[in-house]
Parts: sequence; structure tokens; C-alpha cells
Amino acid sequence: MEAAAEPLLEEGNSEKGKSSFLDELNKVICIAMPMVVVSVSQYMLRAVSMMMLGHLGELALSSAALAISLSNVTGFILLIGMASSLETLCGQAYGAGRYERVGILTYGSIIWLSLACFPVCILWFFTGELLLWTGQDPLISKAAGNFSVWLIPSLFPYAILQSLIRYLQVQSLIAPMVITSLASLCIHVPVSWALVFKLDLGGVGAALSIGISYWLNVIMLLLYIKFSTSCDKTRTAFSVDAFRTFREFFKFAIPSAFMGWTFELVILLSGMLPNPQLETSVLSICSTINTLHFLVSNSIAAGASTRASNAIGSGNHEAVRRVLWAVLLLAVVELLAAVAALSFCRDILGYAFSDEAAVVSYVKDMIPFLCFTIATDGLQSEWFEAGGSNGSGRTSTSPRITSREFRCRCFRDSSRRRKGRACGAD
Repeated sequence: MEAAAEPLLEEGNSEKGKSSFLDELNKVICIAMPMVVVSVSQYMLRAVSMMMLGHLGELALSSAALAISLSNVTGFILLIGMASSLETLCGQAYGAGRYERVGILTYGSIIWLSLACFPVCILWFFTGELLLWTGQDPLISKAAGNFSVWLIPSLFPYAILQSLIRYLQVQSLIAPMVITSLASLCIHVPVSWALVFKLDLGGVGAALSIGISYWLNVIMLLLYIKFSTSCDKTRTAFSVDAFRTFREFFKFAIPSAFMGWTFELVILLSGMLPNPQLETSVLSICSTINTLHFLVSNSIAAGASTRASNAIGSGNHEAVRRVLWAVLLLAVVELLAAVAALSFCRDILGYAFSDEAAVVSYVKDMIPFLCFTIATDGLQSEWFEAGGSNGSGRTSTSPRITSREFRCRCFRDSSRRRKGRACGAD
């Protein structure tokens, strides 16, 4: 009887484990998939403006691409990385039932991120001079510098936005973020089109439209947090305790801040190649596509990080293991879908950004390298940086060996082949 009972017990445990895994997988998906929409919608504010400028010519596209790449390196990516510290701090506080602490940490994040914007503003103001000093093409440098100056008003709302996103994310309040992000994007498209084409403001109009849309998104989220009953437990009055979060915030913010820089630096270096307008335009398109995918994988990691930090805060360490296996499964499925989509659309992808035949053809040649980059970098973002890093608070020990070293070689070799073809044609 006892021997017969053991297989039944093992089978029951197996079914229970399978059910727990599927339940955790479903919870991760319910957070990750809407977060994909939120992240991509917010990034598309910048991408849409760049697409519109691409139809004004190579100079407009290359200068905006260079400015956006530099602003990503020194501003937007910096703020995303620093704000991700709230995934650890607020996630564990919420899981432990310390709801007021979530609100205090969010106030602190808004303060510290806003202060971090001031040195970035100074850097952006002198972008044109900096690009000239690094040997960039004078025409591109001047236009990129002008674009960066008018992009400054978008920096402060972006800092507030990233803090509010983490505040809602750790509470699994995803729907309001999806609605406000899509609403901002829908409004941004006609606003950007009107400023760029109808008012003939070009790059200035594109940069201003980005700031307007980010402020609109922030206002909508603040109204939701203010009046929604879903935030009653974590919504607290501002107090001096927010200033006391300095040490713990930067303990996790600094290791998380320096990520994703190498791809943007490759674009800056492309401005020194023999045909800087073409090279910068093409690499900026590849960077935009890669960043869009990074946001997808990062959103999946954010969903896993939220579940892992909540589980750690409540003391349920077994759930963390299930989260890691769930995110690995999602990562593999998502990467296969992304590589297949890029391969299928390689002939027409360039037309979304430019009407220039040379740009479209060059983008097609870059797709195999882009697929390789996405495939190798995606697993690192989703697996190592999910529950194993941000969720557990071990951001400083998160693996940082990615495919970015390979990108420089791939892009350099592709440029050499392209140059060789041009010489042969001559």
C-alpha cells in the first residue's frame, strides 16, 4: 500500500508544481505584455519624430539620429536605469506590506532623477560643440546641436514619468499606464506632423513635440494616482522622509544606470566614416529597431522583476525560482518571433524611415547582424536582469557581458564591404 502511495504522491507533487509554474507564467505575462505596450509607446514618441524627419532628407535624419543617440546615452537611458532601482526597493516594500514606504520612495526617486537632469541639460546645450570636437561632420553637428537644445524640455517629464511607471508597476496597476501611453502616442503623431511639416519647424518641431507628449503622459498619470482608489494604500503626503532615501536609492540606481551605451557610441563613431550622412542614418535605424526590441525584452524582465521582488518581500523564495524559469520560456519565444519578423520584413523595413534607395538597401544588408545582436542580447536582458538582478536587488553583480562587443565588429565589417562595393562601382 505504501509503495503504491509513493508514485501517487510524486505524481500529485508534479501536477502541483506544473500548476504553480503555469500560474506564475500567467502572472508574469499579465504584467510583461502590457508593459511592452507602455515602453514601446513611450519610445515611439522619439522614433515617430525621427521617422518624419527622415522624409525631409538624409541630413535631417542623420542629425536627429545623432542627437537622439547622444541624448539616449547621456539622458534617457540614464534615467531608465536609475529609475529601475524602484523595482527593487518599491517591489520588496510592497511585497512586505510596507505600503507607505512605496510612496515615500517614489517621491525620493522624482527628486533625485530631477536633480540628475540639470548636468544633463548643460551637456545637451553644448552638444553641437561636443560633436565638432569629436570630429563629426560640421553640418550634422550643427543640426544635431540645435535638435538637442530643443529636446531639453522633454528630459524633466521623462524623469517624473519613469518614477510613476515603477510606482504603478510594482502594484500591478498596468492598465492606466497602457491607456495613457497609447493616448499620448496618438496625440503625438498629429502634433509632430503639424510642427514638422505644416509649421515648417523641422527638427525644432520634432523635438518640441516629444516634450509636449511626455508632459501630457505625466499629467494623465498624476491625475489617475491622485483620484484612483487603487492607490489609496500607497498614496502618501510628501514628507522629509523622501530626502532620506538618498543612500538606498543610489545604492541600486548607480549600477543600473550604465547600460546600453555601446550601441549609441557606435552611432557617434559612424559620423567619422567617409559617408557620414548615410552611415549615421543607417546605424540610427538599426539602433532604433534594436532599442524597440530592448524595450520589449526589458518589459518582460520588468514583469519578472516585479513578481520576484514581491515574492522576496513576502518571504516566498520558491516563487522566485518559478519566475526565472517562466521568464526564460518567454524570452525564447519572444526572440524567435522577433528574428522571424525582421527577416521577413528586411526588404521593406527601411522605407519606414527614409525614401532614399541607398538607405533602404543598406538597412537590408544590416538585418542579419541586427538579428544576431537581438538574439544574443535579448536573453541576457530578460534572464539575468529579471529576478536574478533587479528583483533580488543584486544589480551590481548582474552579468554585463553582452553582444555589444560584437556589434562594433559587425558594423565595421559591413561598412568596409559597403565601401568596397562603392569603390568597385566607381
